[in-house]
Amino acid sequence: MKIRLAGTVPDSIVDGTGIRLAIFVQGCTHDCKGCHNPQTHDLNGGYTADTDDILQDAKKNPLLEGLTFTGGEPFLQPEPLTELAKKAHTAGYNIFCYTGYLYEQLLEDEKKAELLKQVDFLIDGPFVEEEKSLLLNFRGSRNQRIIDVKKSLELGEAVVVNFDTEEI
Repeated sequence: MKIRLAGTVPDSIVDGTGIRLAIFVQGCTHDCKGCHNPQTHDLNGGYTADTDDILQDAKKNPLLEGLTFTGGEPFLQPEPLTELAKKAHTAGYNIFCYTGYLYEQLLEDEKKAELLKQVDFLIDGPFVEEEKSLLLNFRGSRNQRIIDVKKSLELGEAVVVNFDTEEI
């Protein structure tokens, strides 16, 4: 299945636990002040890639723990990412995903909810420049949550986890 990308990083150590294939999708409508990746905002920018090719690239790295969907806004392309996540899980990878939406908002849209069900850990919420902190692991601002999606879906409420090494 085709997907629009801004690029990939084959061995990221900052976009989730372990060594990850970070997939930067193209397109975002959140327009967060101070965004780390403004070049990913144009919905028509970037290039198209095939999700099967992305998974094959992942399999070339025996140290890879998982894939990270970031961007841009991954939930603007839920269908190809849902397919990719399912195949990645079958191959033994976990999925981290960044979004400017809140977890609760994603549950309100059927296609977004389908992708959400394939995510292991979700970093949700818009980047807020006034809440920026370099002490946070896997997040840019204090308002963003790291959510254990599987536990959240089981319990019917967002279950926040802490990967930070220092208290703020």
